[in-house]
Amino acid sequence: MKLINKITFIIIFLFININAFAAISYVDDIDVPANNENGQNIPQGVTFNSDGTKMYIIGSSANRIIQYTLSTPFDISEATLLAGSICTEGFAGDGLKIIFNSDGSKFFLVDDATQDVEILTLTTAYDISTCSNTGSKDFGTTNLRDLKFSNDGKKVFLYDQGGTHSLKQYSLSSAFDISNPTLVKTYTGTSSKTLKQLTGNENKVNGLAFSSDGAKMFVTNDTKITEFTLSNPFDLSNVTLEGREDISDQITDNKISGIAFNNDGSKMFIVDSKTGFTSDVHEYDLTCGFGVISCIDPTANKDDVASIETQSETTKKLIQHTTYPVLNRMEWLRRNSGRVNLTNQNIKFQFNNEILNTLKDQLIPIYFSSDGNNETNFQNSNWSFWSEGTISIGSVGDTSQSSSKSISTSAITLGADKKGKDDIMRGIALRLGTDDIDVGDLGSALDMSSFSLTFYKSKPRGEQRFTDHLIGLSFLNSDLINNSGSTSTDGDRYGEQLYGSLSLRDTFSKNQLNFTPKLKINYGVTHLGAYTETGATGLNLQFEDQYIGNFTSSVGTSLDNTYDFEVGSFIPYFDFEYNADMSPSSQQKFSYASNGQSYKLKNINNSTHNFMGSIGFDFISDNGLTLMTKYTRDQSKNSKNDNFIIGLDIRESHRSSYAMSIEDTSAKLSQNKELNGFKINIDSHYDLFNEEPDYGLYLKISKIN
Repeated sequence: MKLINKITFIIIFLFININAFAAISYVDDIDVPANNENGQNIPQGVTFNSDGTKMYIIGSSANRIIQYTLSTPFDISEATLLAGSICTEGFAGDGLKIIFNSDGSKFFLVDDATQDVEILTLTTAYDISTCSNTGSKDFGTTNLRDLKFSNDGKKVFLYDQGGTHSLKQYSLSSAFDISNPTLVKTYTGTSSKTLKQLTGNENKVNGLAFSSDGAKMFVTNDTKITEFTLSNPFDLSNVTLEGREDISDQITDNKISGIAFNNDGSKMFIVDSKTGFTSDVHEYDLTCGFGVISCIDPTANKDDVASIETQSETTKKLIQHTTYPVLNRMEWLRRNSGRVNLTNQNIKFQFNNEILNTLKDQLIPIYFSSDGNNETNFQNSNWSFWSEGTISIGSVGDTSQSSSKSISTSAITLGADKKGKDDIMRGIALRLGTDDIDVGDLGSALDMSSFSLTFYKSKPRGEQRFTDHLIGLSFLNSDLINNSGSTSTDGDRYGEQLYGSLSLRDTFSKNQLNFTPKLKINYGVTHLGAYTETGATGLNLQFEDQYIGNFTSSVGTSLDNTYDFEVGSFIPYFDFEYNADMSPSSQQKFSYASNGQSYKLKNINNSTHNFMGSIGFDFISDNGLTLMTKYTRDQSKNSKNDNFIIGLDIRESHRSSYAMSIEDTSAKLSQNKELNGFKINIDSHYDLFNEEPDYGLYLKISKIN
């Protein structure tokens, strides 16, 4: 009889239901042994340990929990009943379901006879043979069928089959502590249909389950699985019925008594409980995570939306973070044009990247040969060397569509420039930066590393009027984590960016006070490559290429004053800027890797307006060291960003030379200097992209023969 049922189901599935039930496919089942010292007459619930290597079944006849081992996680075809590994302590009546806490040190048992929840602790995690009863909790239900927790254990949900049925949501003061719950919401259905009617109009509801991210909820009765969507994760405030799946062709006695999923929702398990017959645990494959009726819509998930938005927002912010150090440099040159003598530093650059070497060997000499010197040797030209370190901390609040974001940025910019006979200052800058963004509360994150090469020039248009222009190229590498609660997906994404900035400024001076109004335009385009997530078969998404345009205009002003002392000059300044982001909206197309169901998120990063205020100072010492510091607050309606900047300018004699190289992710700076008959060599390197950045400093002193 059992074999005939299986064959019948397969035939029906293949020839009749392939379109209607495309989300579910039968894989296998196992027989649960009848009542003996290790068996179970009427199994009611099934659950797994966190990694799917152990399976547990509880029943309402031989009041015990039995344990299986699985050689392949969440694969019941190789399930082995573990003899002697049972738990019978504390059963007051008929056991229906067991639910573990997050670390397997405790589990909760739904008792049908006493209508309470038994609390049992385990001496060894997930080893039910070490169980001991530590109490119980009566929630006041009349026909309790199942209980589930949110991922963090701060919410608990109960299905009460009494009356027209109800789902109750409680908040807990401590994770997985049900001793003092607070009722938050009771869901009894819609205004037109009761919960009993929504789940099939039967008094036979037996199971409750949630997707790993809490966006979907599943309720089982004797023949059907009813799927609901929750507007907010693990929140019954707004529940929508998605539909019901009837699998009566697969079960013998019309008795689905329990339901469970693997971590990513690519597999579903149900208990087919048949009084007086051999009962089964059935395994199914789902074509997308938790897609019994429909796939989880990523565009309706606030963390998924925030993750996609973050990728676009970060690339746009990168243009700002890359251009600002160069613009700061050119403004610094303007503030200190009468105080600084730029001297020979003999800077040279070398890279192990073929594209960057081409830029160095071909474009750089051409770029700097137009200064009127007719000198194309980049290495032997006269240079001033500068550097700037930036730390930025910011946040973006949540919206009705996306979760909040916490942003941390660190970068170092190294540059060199010189002034030609045409009075135009030309320079080149290299920036190494990292952006770490935490998304939502479940652990989703974006870690982006970037390398940028910028050419810039500042051209005088009068005595104190300047035009600053820059253009550059960035290479991006992003590591993405999309955490849905109990499981996560990972992705690597690469990209390239072209950017530029044009700034006009005019200075009005009185005594030593300078007032400088300015107008600036940033522009650029970013390409983010296609990538496919890994780590969770049912939840992996496949993203197409994305192009992001950037066009931002700003108006502002700065004030600075000069105070001269014996050791040098002190120049405090204040900047204020209004920015209007007029960038075109972008869109991201993506699909489930498992079944190709596609989605599109439109209108990413609409126009925004923000204000920036900065305060800082320059200190120019008489011994050749110049220090620049700056604090900036970037504020918009829903976000803020704090930037801390430290910049250095080094001026020494012609007997000093510097060499800078970029190899893989490591930046290296070497200085050679002759002093009093000795040759001094200093090498330093810094790997900005490692999780634990590697920094080294080497000093070598030798006598000149």
